[in-house]
Amino acid sequence: MAVRKNVLVTGRPGIGKTTVVLKVAEILRARGLVVGGMVSREVRRGGVRVGFLLRDLLTGDEGYLARVGAGRPRVGKYVVLLDELERVGVGAIERAIRDADVVIIDEIGPMENYSRRFRSAVLEALSSPKPVLATIHVRARRDPFGRQVLSRNDCELIEVTFSNRNSLPSRIAEKLCQALPPPL
Repeated sequence: MAVRKNVLVTGRPGIGKTTVVLKVAEILRARGLVVGGMVSREVRRGGVRVGFLLRDLLTGDEGYLARVGAGRPRVGKYVVLLDELERVGVGAIERAIRDADVVIIDEIGPMENYSRRFRSAVLEALSSPKPVLATIHVRARRDPFGRQVLSRNDCELIEVTFSNRNSLPSRIAEKLCQALPPPL
């Protein structure tokens, strides 16, 4: 069977999807590859989650994906900051498609899917010759864009669990290296 060039990581919230992705990025960088794209992380104040921050892996630029507050669009208690998502997140994906060997997208989920530009950048990355490592929300099958991504033949879905999360980074890094396009 041919190697699928895109790896989608899923699992319940807090299981370690982003940690797995960051460890894969470390392994790939240690092998001399350029890793780009975006990662998100929780922002906590006083032990309470108050938002999510995005970071561009190539430039280090940061911006809020969402935070507690008033406004639209909303996911639960969070307002999604579409301008920041598109400036940092979409910009990071587009830059990675252009300048990196491997593209990381953390995450394809309900907040991010409010942005048409984000959805377009995800599809562009998945269709590019570059391997993509993306986290995808555990309930992605419930939404049309999630189903579209999961139905692609060039994507392999891997669930992160307590029992496999420590072994996954090296396995995923190997898969992505095998999927790299041949040098020119």
